[in-house]
Amino acid sequence: MLKQGVKEFLVFGLKQARASMFAGAFLFLLIISHYWNLAFISRPDFLFLAAVLIQLLMVAFKLETIDEAKTIALFHIIGLVLEFYKTSSLVGSWRYPELGSLHIAGVPLYSGFMYASIGSYMAQSWKVMKLKLINEPSYAVSLVLAILIYLNFFTNHFLPDFRLFLYVEVLIVFWKTKVEFQVLEGKIRRLPLVLSFVLIACFVWIAENIGTFVNAWQYPYQISIWSAVSLHKVSSWSLLVIISFLLIAYLKHIKAGHSKISKLISSDS
Repeated sequence: MLKQGVKEFLVFGLKQARASMFAGAFLFLLIISHYWNLAFISRPDFLFLAAVLIQLLMVAFKLETIDEAKTIALFHIIGLVLEFYKTSSLVGSWRYPELGSLHIAGVPLYSGFMYASIGSYMAQSWKVMKLKLINEPSYAVSLVLAILIYLNFFTNHFLPDFRLFLYVEVLIVFWKTKVEFQVLEGKIRRLPLVLSFVLIACFVWIAENIGTFVNAWQYPYQISIWSAVSLHKVSSWSLLVIISFLLIAYLKHIKAGHSKISKLISSDS
């Protein structure tokens, strides 16, 4: 029994590493580019071009499908829009101390890949861990919730922060929902979906601390001297993880619907 448990734990770790391939590679680039003097290219431009190259290689070696790459690109755009707003002079939630040639409005284009990393992990986990939702809410309700969460990241600077209300809504909507996954073939495990959101957010928070430590971006209180990112940020990342998860679930739902329609058309003809 113990041997089986150790085997399952090790396989789980390997599958998580596989699902985190892009996120891990991007975090590695953030670290080495801080200590490695890039003579012919700025650090932000290097990070953007290297991230694009990793995506191309993952598709070329069939580690990622074209559809998954499109999803990652969508997360990149969603992330950039949020970055433009959060780093603007009106808000100033954080700043980028280094800018290369590839930037828009003071936001380096590589920043979108930090959000894309979360999307990539979600998409890969769904495939590698054979995820399945049990007692999932309607996709319409989930989509509305995701939109409200995303909007709150913008409106909380000039309207009351509805974060607590959104947490309550998340608990209500996903109270009975569990995520089913497989580590070893035929051995099904289940986890409350809300708990999985928080666990993933904790790992993102760790990555965020590493990112700010290597000066990829800075919060106002980190400009003079680095200090750890507050645990309070886990709540923000939890909401962002929920958006990522729901968006991928919704896209898979749409694709599954199209597949059913195609099969019906094929059978009729």
